[in-house]
Amino acid sequence: MDDKEREQALLTALTTEHFVLQTSRSATVTESVGRATIFLSLLSAALIGLGFVSGNDALIPPYLGAVLPTLVITGLLTFLRLVQNMVENEVDLERMQRIRAYYHERFAGGHDFFLDAVSGGGAARATWAAVGNRPGRAQLLLTTALLVGAVNALLAGLGVTLLTGLAGLSTGPAIGVGAGVALLAFAAQFGHVERSSTAQV
Repeated sequence: MDDKEREQALLTALTTEHFVLQTSRSATVTESVGRATIFLSLLSAALIGLGFVSGNDALIPPYLGAVLPTLVITGLLTFLRLVQNMVENEVDLERMQRIRAYYHERFAGGHDFFLDAVSGGGAARATWAAVGNRPGRAQLLLTTALLVGAVNALLAGLGVTLLTGLAGLSTGPAIGVGAGVALLAFAAQFGHVERSSTAQV
């Protein structure tokens, strides 16, 4: 196989790989949307159920005792899978950028096609550039994983508030403790997303 045939074979392989990676990215986005929708639908159903039992004070504590742990566990599992999907998406995009960088170096000539793939700052910055964003921790707040993480934190804070209230703590301090737990829970989830993300500069 001469050099021209080898380059043509490589180009064919890269084009196929590019398509496979794009398909993989689409699958991760679809799964993320589906999982987040299921979790938020479950949360919505729980709130509707709370409306039905709210007329009977005796039913509210056992209802919340059954529903809140279910929501927190489901939310945590959803969050963890969404983080995995985010990482898979980042890895796929980074690999696509490497292929696009090859296209630019070999075939762009004097044109600016695929220029974002070879921008300065390394692979992480090029990955962010592919989706029109600047790299930074604040971008992680916009992920689906941290959307679910925020709901998880609120549920955890609500649960702690109710428990401390049942333990005899007055309303103000109970709310303060719950708010503190919610903030800590969100910070922990944000830290997990930040550690897991491969697109850091």
